[in-house]
Amino acid sequence: QVQLVESGGGLVQAGGSLRLSCAASRSIFSINVMGWYRQATGKQRELVATITRFDITNYVDSVKGRFTISRDNAKKTVYLQMNSLKPEDTAVYYCNAEIRLEYEFQYRDYWGQGTQVTVSS
Repeated sequence: QVQLVESGGGLVQAGGSLRLSCAASRSIFSINVMGWYRQATGKQRELVATITRFDITNYVDSVKGRFTISRDNAKKTVYLQMNSLKPEDTAVYYCNAEIRLEYEFQYRDYWGQGTQVTVSS
């Protein structure tokens, strides 16, 4: 099994920045799409940003121009740089990755445990 280990959440004032990281816990064959999702209290989980293995990125409109997703394939890690944070960005952030293990022939979806981001006004 693979675990996605997240770090970097916390409490920040509006206008501040945070950088989230998410790394796969063991050796793997390949990672396809990686992404970040978030879930605010009382709301459904929503897509924040994704990045393909060819570095093609996609963002939800509400974070465009403020958040940047990137990845380091050698480190099996995906990052989310969050700038100009707003109170409405407050949520639990989850990373997601489509991973193929050495002994498998298909990609499977894996999720991180979630990290809390709180933006105070």
